[in-house]
Amino acid sequence: MSEVQTKLPSFSPELLADFKRKDGQEGPLKIGDEFQIKILGPWDGSVRVTDVGATFFEFITLEGHPEAGRIRFETHYLDGRPDALRFEIRSSARSRDGLVALAYDTLGGGKLMQEATWTEFCRRVAAASGGQALADVVVETDRHDRAGHTQQSRCE
Repeated sequence: MSEVQTKLPSFSPELLADFKRKDGQEGPLKIGDEFQIKILGPWDGSVRVTDVGATFFEFITLEGHPEAGRIRFETHYLDGRPDALRFEIRSSARSRDGLVALAYDTLGGGKLMQEATWTEFCRRVAAASGGQALADVVVETDRHDRAGHTQQSRCE
């Protein structure tokens, strides 16, 4: 996790989501750091680090980002096994407006691009760990509508 926090942009596929630290400083993440993200397509965005620990960090999206929400990157032992780590990315967000929702949900391009970005990010983390992935990346999505209904999907 220390390497991910220090070299964050190198884990993201540059073509899909190119992270640039706003202040230009290198080094480990700290609360308040901001990144401009050049996102493939018509929307770029910015995020701010809101929480950092030895095994995790979290961003919130800033004004102008295509989504409003937060994303957390975390490692922990897999099922209590001291020989296996799990790396997770958990996002809780909504589209910032109807146009983004159309591109993300209705047309599906935004969703596919975001899944590809975070899947490749996870693969790069696994490769950098010096170990091997025990399985392919799994993407689980829970969608909540205004009536309180939840729809779940899983993609491996």
